[in-house]
Amino acid sequence: MLPSRRPPRGGGSSRVRLRWVHLILGGALLMPYFLLTEVLVGALAGGVNALDSLPLSFAAYAAALPLVAVTGLFGLVRPMSVGVARALCGVPGERLAEGPARSWAARGRAAAWWTLHLGVGALVSGMTLAVPPMAVVLIALPFVRALRELPLELGRFGTGAEPYVAPVLGAGLLGGLALCAAGAGALLARLAPVLLGPTAVDRLAAAEERAADLAVRNRLARELHDSVGHALSAVTLQACAARRVLASDPGFVEEALAAIEETTRRTVGELDAVLGLLREGDGAGAGVPGAGPAPTLAGDLDGLLARSRASGTPVTARQDPGPAGDWGRLPAIVSREAYRIVQEGLSNALRHGAGPVDLRILVRDRDGHEQLEITVTNEPATAARARTTGGRGLRGAAERATLLGGHVEAGPHGGRWRLRAVLPLGGVGR
Repeated sequence: MLPSRRPPRGGGSSRVRLRWVHLILGGALLMPYFLLTEVLVGALAGGVNALDSLPLSFAAYAAALPLVAVTGLFGLVRPMSVGVARALCGVPGERLAEGPARSWAARGRAAAWWTLHLGVGALVSGMTLAVPPMAVVLIALPFVRALRELPLELGRFGTGAEPYVAPVLGAGLLGGLALCAAGAGALLARLAPVLLGPTAVDRLAAAEERAADLAVRNRLARELHDSVGHALSAVTLQACAARRVLASDPGFVEEALAAIEETTRRTVGELDAVLGLLREGDGAGAGVPGAGPAPTLAGDLDGLLARSRASGTPVTARQDPGPAGDWGRLPAIVSREAYRIVQEGLSNALRHGAGPVDLRILVRDRDGHEQLEITVTNEPATAARARTTGGRGLRGAAERATLLGGHVEAGPHGGRWRLRAVLPLGGVGR
């Protein structure tokens, strides 16, 4: 794929020259096919050299075109043709398809373009090789005595013609060649969007690619919000709590500063991991303390609770992993997403709530199906800190639960604010 999708800039003459080059390129690409069929035609004609006969040469040319069409069915022919047409024919990139042909209809159109390009390009290339020397001879004929004495077999345009006839004919041949090349180039440029343009399958694939790209962007946005946003909120609350008791409770201040250090160190690692996704695995994260896989319930739930309590707000937690007695039994993806949901619930409670926070993480059996239930409740906030609707974090938590087949509810419940998430465990791979 070429980096630019803009057609070449310049005047009309520059565009004509580029299209002429495009046609000559097509003629050059036809040569292997032509040489093969020239041998075959010569053998069928009795072992003669087909190049010595104009009819046999045209027969070899005609026999080469079906071979060109067959090779044009290969999927990679279209991206190559699109790149050349975009660069040399002046066709806007948005009117041409991207990537290999995905359907037989698209391959058939690409094969038609390939055949047309090479077939017309061979004719224009042959004219480009033959006409200019002939035109130069005709133009110079009245002025160069040695040319007039050569047996050129020019007939009535030779020495017996008026002096101006041969130069006019030579100039006419050059003009005719230029017009033919310009017309053929314009024809190919007009047909390029028809034969190389996107099909319905291509448009659907492009839409799916854009949707996948948007999903990746949303995922990165969720990760950044949940990791960096939570860390900034926790650090702010911890610093405020430490400042309030700086003189009266040095032990708590020391604990808060240690929690701030641990939070920022972990967040740097998580941020580096997210940026590594943007850099497509170029080794990001190496050498950064704390860098590594995303946190999970099994690996960092106790640390998350400790850092949340360091803000000065009491956090009570009830955990019940079920019969196994260990969060490590959860599928990895559920453990990761559940950790982020818990993190978001605690962050919201600490920022927008008032009073103690109650957290419950339980594995329950509902009608024979195991599910993980997460509940975060806290006292309603004052009017200055109250949140009436969910922000990006709550939407991100809901999206995480939906991806796993679960759901999230957030809002007033029994006089308190409650965040409740339900994640099914059955059928989720590790």
